[in-house]
Amino acid sequence: MKAMRAFSVRHARAMMRLYSLTERLFVLAEPLIFHIGSQRLERPFSAVERLIKGLLFDCRMCGQCVLSQTGMSCPMNCPKQMRNGPCGGVRPGGFCEVWPDRRCVWLMAAEGLEHMGHSDKLALPLPPLDRRLTGRSSFLRVLRLRATAGSRNG
Repeated sequence: MKAMRAFSVRHARAMMRLYSLTERLFVLAEPLIFHIGSQRLERPFSAVERLIKGLLFDCRMCGQCVLSQTGMSCPMNCPKQMRNGPCGGVRPGGFCEVWPDRRCVWLMAAEGLEHMGHSDKLALPLPPLDRRLTGRSSFLRVLRLRATAGSRNG
């Protein structure tokens, strides 16, 4: 997993393109998804998301994906689960103080954002984690939020 996570960070720009393409496909499929019912699709979507994002990003399925804002480095891989990091306990060479054999996810996030050309995004605070969404599909959540925002605006 560590090797794939490092690969995803090194190729953050390409991963972001893939992520954006996937999002566009889901937006196009939005009418069909809501016709079937997003609650009915939660289980299969979560399973596929867990498989793909788990492999590529070592995703922890927090239900509130912020990969695009963290250089394709999942912050939930931090042993302290720092949503806005780093913690200040980074060892020499950029290694984690808790897991000394792993690089700090926040240093990896900075590298990934640099590869994406968005190093300024690291300073932006991320919203606090809502633990009730753990294990749920982030893509379906985004579509639900879009639908809710659209119904308020339309």
